[in-house]
Amino acid sequence: MIGISKLYCGTVEVSDPLRYGRRSKDLPSHLLQFSADKKPVVVWNVGRRCNLRCVHCYSQSRDENYPDELSHEDGLRLLADLADFGAPVVLFSGGEPLLRPDIFELIAYATRRKMRAVVSTNGTLITPDIAARLKDAGLSYVGISLDGLEATNDRFRGVKGAFRMALDGVQNCLRTGVKVGLRFTMTRANFRDVGGILDLIEKEGIPRACFYHLVYAGRGSKLIHEARMSHEETRGTVDLILARTKAFHDQGNPVEVLTVDNHTDGPYIYLRLLQEDPQRAEAVLKLLKMNGGNSTGIGIGCVSWDGSVHPDQFWRHYSFGNVRERPFSAIWTDTSEPLLGKLRDRKKYLKGRCGGCKWLDICNGNFRVRAEAVTGDVWAPEPDCYLSDNEIGYEQP
Repeated sequence: MIGISKLYCGTVEVSDPLRYGRRSKDLPSHLLQFSADKKPVVVWNVGRRCNLRCVHCYSQSRDENYPDELSHEDGLRLLADLADFGAPVVLFSGGEPLLRPDIFELIAYATRRKMRAVVSTNGTLITPDIAARLKDAGLSYVGISLDGLEATNDRFRGVKGAFRMALDGVQNCLRTGVKVGLRFTMTRANFRDVGGILDLIEKEGIPRACFYHLVYAGRGSKLIHEARMSHEETRGTVDLILARTKAFHDQGNPVEVLTVDNHTDGPYIYLRLLQEDPQRAEAVLKLLKMNGGNSTGIGIGCVSWDGSVHPDQFWRHYSFGNVRERPFSAIWTDTSEPLLGKLRDRKKYLKGRCGGCKWLDICNGNFRVRAEAVTGDVWAPEPDCYLSDNEIGYEQP
């Protein structure tokens, strides 16, 4: 997660996370990525069912009931363990999490245990009443997915009218006082809508937006060739996001904009700033080092609907264990598990460009699951790194 507004527009300074000692439990949400202890943000897929049929869905969800999901009591035990372990945030996801009947009770329990509760949703079910219930439960933030303007989004989502329903959900959150933002997954089929989405954010007064680089998992794994953006397309889209975010801030509109799931964006911003504002560039480099790059298996983890624990929400083909058998805290601290141990000491396993990259301390090898999806090798170079060999200081052997 790369904070464009934080880094490029200067809304966060090096002194800000230092003021809190960089402890997860003390940091406000907008500084959490700079924590030193890297207590995991945990994505809990509370159910697999979804009312939409998204072409890139990592959970391959459909509108049907799935067996063997964690019960209400299982969920309370999981949340209690996460709170005792010090997890600062639990992100309720799915499928569509708002289809789970006890979701409001689970959110309220998490917040009572002093965790920040976040919901990742398609937004189509957020009526005024649902928005009010989310607020009453103490929800910190709701991220609503839009993957393009109306025609593009409805095609991606597989349901006509999904765009309008999601936008109604955004407005219901805004009117109710629930913090809300957009989530946009960039692919070759929709990246040309990024400018229009930024226009929409300005028009609707939406305070936050996250632009995700596609990770090839679930149904998205079938899109490697069809939807994978070229390095030039990615670079141009990041340039657009940078320019528009800066324009927002220059106009006094403090929209929080982030890019997610490609840590190449960090050194790219630094290299841009070296040309544009060298003094700011050095501050950004310090913040990027605090961020630490990709945190799969370190500062982010996932619990699936059946209790399986994964390195992150995209790595569903590999589980470290199950919370029905051992608490998450015990699973997460067991570094004898082969992949978990290697992810936490990954630099010595990385190959090629990633292994020889001068930005390794601020990228951390990027997304290993994406390298595996494209090449079959977990430790192969990140295929969606769009920096040149010269920009990363790599010499071909």
